[in-house]
Amino acid sequence: MSQPMPNSLSDFPLEFQPLLRSAAGRLKGEFASYFSAETIERFLAESLDEILTRARVHAFIPLFAERFAHDRLWSLAKAEGKVTSDMPAVLFLCVHNAGRSQMAAGWLDHLAGDRVKVMSGGSTPDGEVNENAIVAMKERGIDLGKQFPKPWTDEVVRAADVVVTMGCGDACPLYPGKRYEDWEVDDPAGVGLDAVRAIRDDIGKRVEALLASLDRR
Repeated sequence: MSQPMPNSLSDFPLEFQPLLRSAAGRLKGEFASYFSAETIERFLAESLDEILTRARVHAFIPLFAERFAHDRLWSLAKAEGKVTSDMPAVLFLCVHNAGRSQMAAGWLDHLAGDRVKVMSGGSTPDGEVNENAIVAMKERGIDLGKQFPKPWTDEVVRAADVVVTMGCGDACPLYPGKRYEDWEVDDPAGVGLDAVRAIRDDIGKRVEALLASLDRR
C-alpha cells in the first residue's frame, strides 16, 4: 500500500525544518493574498515529498521544493484568474525532465530573462539532471547544476500559454485553448558529450525562434 502524501511540514525530518519554515515564510509573503497559510504549506509539503521520492542528492532539496511549490502556486493563481499578467508562460515537457526540457528551459530563461515565465516537467522524472547536459549548457554560460527533475502538475499545464513537448508522446497532457509545439529532438540520455552539444545547439535555435514568435505577439 502506498504511503499517504504528507500535508504538513512537521511530517519531515528535523534536519529540513529550519529551511522549510524559512521557505514557507517566503511563499506566504508572496501568495498570502491568494491562498491560505494551510494551502501554501500543503503545496510546499507535497512538492518536497515529490522530490524526495526520487532525488539522488539531498543537498538542495528544500530549495528545490520551494521553487517547485512557487511555480505551482503561481500557476494555480493564474489558472484561477487571481493574477493577471501579460508575461507569457512557456512549459517544456519531456519524459524524464533531465535533459531536453531542462536545456530548453535553461535556454529560454537565459535569452528572455524576466519577459517569459519558464517552467518544465516530465512524465516520469529522473533523479537528477543529465550530467552531460549540465556540462554542455555551462559552455554556453547557462547553469543547470541547481536544476531538478520534477513532474508536471495540472495547475502548471493550465497556466501555460505555450506547451512544448519533446518525446513524451501520448503521456503529454492536452488542454484546449493552448499553443502546442512538438519538437523532434534527440534524447541526450546515454550519449556522449559531443552528441549532447549538438542537441544543445538544436534546442537553442528552436528556442530563439520560439522567443521571436512570442515577442511578436
